Parts: sequence; structure tokens; C-alpha cells
Amino acid sequence: MSQKNYSLGQVGDYEIKQLKVFKTVADCGGFSAAETALNIGRSTISLHISNLESRLNLVLCKRGRSGFSLTEEGEVIYQMTENLLDSLDAFRTTVNNLNSSLTGRLRLVLTDTVSLDPRCNFPDLVKQFIKSAPGVELATDVASMAEIERMILNDAADVGFIPYHRQLEGLSYQHLYSETCRLYASADNPLAQLASDDLTDEAINQFPTVHAGLKPHEAVDQQLNLMNLSAKAYFYEGRLGMILSGQYIGFLPEAYASSYLEAGQIVALAPERRFYNLGMAVISKKTAQPNKPRELFLELIERSFNSGSAHAPY
Repeated sequence: MSQKNYSLGQVGDYEIKQLKVFKTVADCGGFSAAETALNIGRSTISLHISNLESRLNLVLCKRGRSGFSLTEEGEVIYQMTENLLDSLDAFRTTVNNLNSSLTGRLRLVLTDTVSLDPRCNFPDLVKQFIKSAPGVELATDVASMAEIERMILNDAADVGFIPYHRQLEGLSYQHLYSETCRLYASADNPLAQLASDDLTDEAINQFPTVHAGLKPHEAVDQQLNLMNLSAKAYFYEGRLGMILSGQYIGFLPEAYASSYLEAGQIVALAPERRFYNLGMAVISKKTAQPNKPRELFLELIERSFNSGSAHAPY
């Protein structure tokens, strides 16, 4: 389809609409799967893609009995479409934030179990924020600590809730609260049957341990560096399940483990010495574009937690 000296010319709303259809089709893996996401019929989708290919003078995808796939040109256009739509979102957010009214979108990303931890006070923060900025769309997601850091630094999210494990140059940190993580085993684990005098560090360190799989900060490393790290489970739910199997021991926050401890399903191993303190923090990008919803949310956090006077274990 490509011709020499072809020039695209101006790109307007119609082309942007077609590019959005194309991206959705690519994300869904085909025309049929995209029908529900786009709420239009397959024939209409096909017409949009054909018109876009004619407009760009490129073949963007292969469709037929062998299935749907992007051509090499389609892969390039897909990536450029992502960049274009992200830039349009950033432009819209910046313009909204320069106006006096609070509109636009606030993107929050949280680590495992934080939103329901009463110490985080997340539901009340959301309540206060929506009352102050009812015109702002709130979007939340859950991710691992490393992914949250990447999302904030790459402007894919505005505010992150994260257990502190390192300090990155481009991020600002607000301390929320501290928690103690202890070493747990299932009630039927062989280590749980030992008397306290027999539960030596050597016995503990030899038993298979499930851990988060991240490079830990110093306090965590002091506990883990001699242990038999045999399995990885970043999220607490997966880690608890492996501990309950009786085949592994592992560290969990006291608040998360308390109900299972009270039910007699797990026991704390050598709690007087096998523990570490972990800080929970909110992170945001230091050099981000003006964003009034983000600044309001961070102000509410500062007010709620009085972060300036809170003691952080790092």
C-alpha cells in the first residue's frame, strides 16, 4: 500500500478516533473481542480500520482464518498511538489543573492490602478528597513496590502507597505509619512443635522460607541473609497460603497475620528476636507537572497523619 513521497498531512479528531479504535482492537487481540469494549459492531470496526489504513497508506494488521496480528508497521503505529494518547491525556490534565476548579483525574496505586488497613485510613482519605473535589475522577490500582515506583516516575500514576524499602532520587516520601513484621509458621509446622529452648536460629535458618523476592533494606536483610530462601511470593495472600501449607515459614505484618494467629492457624516463631520494623509511605514524583488533585490529596495525607512529626524507621 505504501507509495513514494506520501505525506500524511494534518491529524484531526477523526483520525484520533480511528487510532483509538485500532488500539482497542490490538489490545483485545481482534475485531470480535473488541466489539464489547467499543460497543460497536464488527463491520463498523472493520470500516474504521480500513479507513485508517487508507489514511495512513499502511497495512496495520492481518486478519483472517489464521487469526489477528499486527504487521511491523502496525506495531510501530500502535506504539506511537500509545504515546499520542498519553500526551493528549497529559495536555488535558495540565490545562484542567491550570483552571481554578478541580477537575481531571487522580491516579492512585497501592501495594498489597493497604487500602483496607485501618492505620492507612484510606476510605476516609477518599471521602475527604471527593467532598473537596467532586469533579475529579479517582482511579485506583494495585501493584508491587517496584512497579509502583516505575509508575510514579513514568507519570503513569500520581500517588503511590508503598512499604519503604529504598529511597529513589526522583521521588518524594511522606511517612504514614510503622508496622512490625514477625516470622510465622503454620500450627502443624515442625518448628511450631519445638519448645522455645529448642527453637534455635540455626533450626529456623535451615527451614525453607518464602519471601517477597525484592532487594530488602538493611533491617530486613539482617533477618533474611542467613535463611533458606526457597520460594517467592510478593503479595501477602500468596505468602500466607504457602506458610499455611506447612512447607514454608515467612515474615508477615502483625496486623495482617493477627486473625490467623488468634484462630490458631499460625504461630510466631521466636517473636522476641525474629522481627523487623517496616515503614509505610506515600510517594509522588518530585518534578511532576502541576496537578491540583494530586496536591490536594497529598495535603489531606499531611493533615491526617501529621507526617512532619511522625517517626519513620528508616
